[in-house]
Amino acid sequence: MTDYGHDLRFGAFITPTSQPANHAVDMAIAAEQAGLDLATFQDHPYQQSFLDTSTLLAFVASRTRRIHLAANVASLPLRPPLELARAAATLDVLSKGRFALGIGAGAFWDGIARMGGRTLTPGQGVDALREAIGLIRDSWANMDEPLTRDGAYYPVVNGQRGPRPAHPIPVWVGAYKLRMLTLTGAVADGWLPTIEYVDGGRAGIAAGNARIDDSALRAGRSPRDVRRLMNFMRVGMSPAGRGLLQGTAREWTDQLTELALADGISAFIIGGDDPVLLQRFGQDVAPAVREAIERERRVPRHPTSSVPS
Repeated sequence: MTDYGHDLRFGAFITPTSQPANHAVDMAIAAEQAGLDLATFQDHPYQQSFLDTSTLLAFVASRTRRIHLAANVASLPLRPPLELARAAATLDVLSKGRFALGIGAGAFWDGIARMGGRTLTPGQGVDALREAIGLIRDSWANMDEPLTRDGAYYPVVNGQRGPRPAHPIPVWVGAYKLRMLTLTGAVADGWLPTIEYVDGGRAGIAAGNARIDDSALRAGRSPRDVRRLMNFMRVGMSPAGRGLLQGTAREWTDQLTELALADGISAFIIGGDDPVLLQRFGQDVAPAVREAIERERRVPRHPTSSVPS
């Protein structure tokens, strides 16, 4: 049983469909009005029916005031690191500290190649992502010095840093396989998978947490340095429970509370593009989960976690 003690966040995984054009923007506004904490958008630049996620994030930032924003997750092979870092910092400044950088090593390589992106092996993709995260963070620091890195994938000589973000932008990594989980524990601020793609369900979450925890400790970090987020795509509310996030608001509350206390998940992000469901999620489920977690943390019902602080 592992509760990493993070504050809870609730959010929406929004499809950046181009038809109708304002759909994704309207969904983000609905998420904010529902009291949710995050509006996130998948990033598949090779998908003809989608808006460009980077541009969409900027537009949504201008139409919202409170909700935090992120790609879920940015496709690194089509988003050069320094360009991605500059865009992230710009959005963070203009939104007054509301941006998080979700990033992945790449998927759908045929689509990436059709967009002119470089095709990598899975191992190369992990190595390139690790290099990119270091480069991105470097670009947000030491503004008075030119940026030079002798990288295998992204070498930079006398590169320009900045702008400086409004707050320390967290880097959340979409990861499933062992090397990606190891990278997440070593260098990321968050683990951001989709539960439907986690092999083994709850057992897979536990295995992923263990790999991340071990990697964090080996890197001289605390496992608590890595927030555990989760996307849930197949969701719905109904009078009779049919599985995870398929029943009543009370069943959702019990299930998410268990995932937080037993599996360390502290950010719950739902798909479905349904404003009514977002309203129920934000107004009925989120407050009840927060209350339950606060109560359990005051008087734990589970044994104290062995994870170092």
